[in-house]
Amino acid sequence: MAEILAIRLTPRGGRDAVEGWALDPEGRPYLKVRVASPPVDGAANAALIAFLAKSLKIPRSAVRLASGETARIKRLEIDDVDQADFTRAFGPRP
Repeated sequence: MAEILAIRLTPRGGRDAVEGWALDPEGRPYLKVRVASPPVDGAANAALIAFLAKSLKIPRSAVRLASGETARIKRLEIDDVDQADFTRAFGPRP
């Protein structure tokens, strides 16, 4: 079963890094991530997928962009992980 993770992506962020969790106006948690890649030809999305896979220690093929290809807020489907894996990699959700 795939877990859904909401991400707020900042391309051209100077480095690949997690900036922590935040809440949207409806109170739903999302993870703030920056990548060095520009938002051109899907480069930032590819960098995001590679960064998340490395952080969670899973193959890149286990991470798929479910929605938000050109949006700042993205939803990713991630296979073979649970909430404990997210907490270990990114800290506790708010």
